Parts: sequence; structure tokens; C-alpha cells
Amino acid sequence: MSTEHDIRPFRIDIPQDRIDDLHHRLANTLWPDDLPGVGWDKGMRVSYLRPLAEYWHTEFDWRATESRLNELPQFVTEIDGQQMHFLHVRSPEPGALPLLLNHGWPASFVEFLDVIGPLSDPRAHGADPADAFHLVIPSLPGFAFSEVATAVGAGATEQFAEVVAKLMARLGYERYGVHGGDAGFFVASRLGHIAGEHLAGIHLNGPITMPGWDSGDAESWGDADESTTAGDPSWGGGESDYSTEDQAKLAALTGPESYSRYDYAMVQSTRPQTLAIGVHDSPAGLLSWIIDLFRQYTNPAIELPEDAVGRDALLTNISLYWFTGTFASSLRLYSESAAWGAPLQKSGVPTAAAIFPGSMSIRKLAENEHNIVRWTEFDRGGHFAAMEAPDLLTVDVREFFRSLR
Repeated sequence: MSTEHDIRPFRIDIPQDRIDDLHHRLANTLWPDDLPGVGWDKGMRVSYLRPLAEYWHTEFDWRATESRLNELPQFVTEIDGQQMHFLHVRSPEPGALPLLLNHGWPASFVEFLDVIGPLSDPRAHGADPADAFHLVIPSLPGFAFSEVATAVGAGATEQFAEVVAKLMARLGYERYGVHGGDAGFFVASRLGHIAGEHLAGIHLNGPITMPGWDSGDAESWGDADESTTAGDPSWGGGESDYSTEDQAKLAALTGPESYSRYDYAMVQSTRPQTLAIGVHDSPAGLLSWIIDLFRQYTNPAIELPEDAVGRDALLTNISLYWFTGTFASSLRLYSESAAWGAPLQKSGVPTAAAIFPGSMSIRKLAENEHNIVRWTEFDRGGHFAAMEAPDLLTVDVREFFRSLR
């Protein structure tokens, strides 16, 4: 008889009729025409997506992918009455530090596949075994094989942090590190406040820094003067307090460019169910929405997302959304998370920031909200750093925690 505290092995086993249904739907997709002469300006290009959908239908081998994923130690447990799915990869090194890796949106636990080996077994990858980690990689509530309660607020990143803190306690880890980017950034940051006594350090991939809006209605940084910024602690002062590069980021975050950069988030926070109904019914719709986000947020020097992270890696992630039917539940964090856009208070936990191309992280704002002790900028990679530049992310995580063990 199982109890709520049981931890049970888990294997992915998607029913064959679900795979057959996916192939049928892809084969019978009704495609619109491309708009002439607009490139990517109006969103997804049918001429790009249609061959990718055909590859998903005829060449991508889910069963082979499923078999590879099942080589990883996967588990489920119940926390607050909800099933929680996670990977638990224990290092062969006895002195390994536990490390919690939190994925973002529209990603999943497979975001970290390429860093699992180097982080958990550095000796086997030509690195110092003293840098080893025991890895815990959860599917956040509402993602993949993790359930989320129907109560409003259960889909918030603040609640996610409560759940993963309980998971780490259940696994017996009294002291551990945490990493996160995107939605995982908010989870990792929140852990600093609710479980700070258990954290060795917080490693952030592109900390999300948003200028304050309460003290002025400026449409761009260029319109903001001392009177509209000095009173808001999240701005931290006037234009002279920021580097030229950060002034450009502030302008982009507060000007018209922000509308196109965050238009998807506006839809997902205000009309999530309207979007979800179409995407839940159409794999081509799901593919279009998620691929467009990867195209926008991967390394800006690389045009196509498949060149940034790999075609099969993209489809592995998207297939998980499709087969588990969790697109709608994954969107809940956009409307239910209270912390998004609100100034954060420092937790005091030593924090590292890894900054990859395309990041809009503003150092001064990050330092106002986090105990930043390490700030590293890279010339390749992007928002999905664990997929785009796993080698760089691995080294940065190792070096940061080396002095905190």
C-alpha cells in the first residue's frame, strides 16, 4: 500500500494509440499560406514549419527517444496530494553536493539532458571529481508527468518553490545548491527566501530584471528622467547609474520593442484557455507556438532554433507537451505567479548570474534584488543555455559552487 511519502520508480510509456494519433493529426494538418515578403516579422513561417512537422511525423522516433529517457533514474512521489515527477541522478563521488535544477517555459526536464553527465560524474568527463553533484531535476507542477492542483494559485512559481523544497527535504538533503532560468529563475530565487538556511548558493541563468513601472508612465528609457526613476527602488536611480549597454536594455524593456518581445506572455497571462484549446487539439499549432518562442530566445546570432539546440532536442521537448497534454497547465504560471514583474528582496544567499547572448539581464537591478557574488558573460549560447551551450553552463556551475561546498 503506497503512502504520500513513497518515492516510486517511474518509466515513460506513451500508449501506441497516442503516437498513432499524433501522426494522423500531423499528416492531416490544414496549412495556411505564408504572407509574402514578411519573413519572421509576423510570426512563424509556414515554409519553415511544414518540413519540420513532416520530420516529426515521418522521421522522429519517439520510441527510441523514450528508451533513452528511460535510461535515466526517474521517480514520482506525492506532495500535497499531487504527483511529482523528477530525475534523481546520484553521483559516484561520495562528497558530491546535491544540486536542484529547475527548468523554464516552454521547456521541461529534458532541458538539462546534456549537463547531467558532466555535472554528476566530472571524473568520467575529464574534470575534477571534487566538483561532482547529486542532481535532482523535477518536472515542475503542471509540466510533463507532474500534476498541479486545480486551486487558483497552485500554478504559481511561488508555489512551485514550496513543492520542490518539500521534495528536497523528502530526499533527505539538508544542504544543497539550486539553479534556474526563466520560470526556474523565480523558483530558485524564491527558495532563497523560504529555504535559505538549506542553500549553499543560487545559480541563475539570465536573471530576469524588470524596471519598475509604479513611479512613471515613460514609454521608453529615453523619456524617463530623474523625477520618474529616483522614487522607485527597482530603478535604483537615474540614467547615469547604468552602463551604456544596460541603458539600451532598459530602453528595450520599457519601449515599443517590449510589446513584440513579450507579446506571447501577454496572451498566456490574459487568454491562456483560448490559446490552449487550439494548441491542445493541434500538434502543428503546438509546434508553431513553441518553436517560435525558441526562435526568439535562442542565440540571436543563429537564425533557426534547430541550429541552436538541435531538431531532435526540440521535438523531444515538444513531444512531452503533446503526449502529456500539459500545455494548458504549464501556462498557469503566467496568470497565477505574483512575483513576476514585482521587485524582489535580497535573500542573502550567495548568487551567481550566467549571462548568455540575447539576455536582457541588467546588472544593477540584479544586484539590487540578489546577493550577486559572481557575474559571468558568455559570447555563445542563449536563453536555453543548458541546451545551447551545456559546456559553458557546466563550467560556470562548477566554478561557482567550488568555494561553497
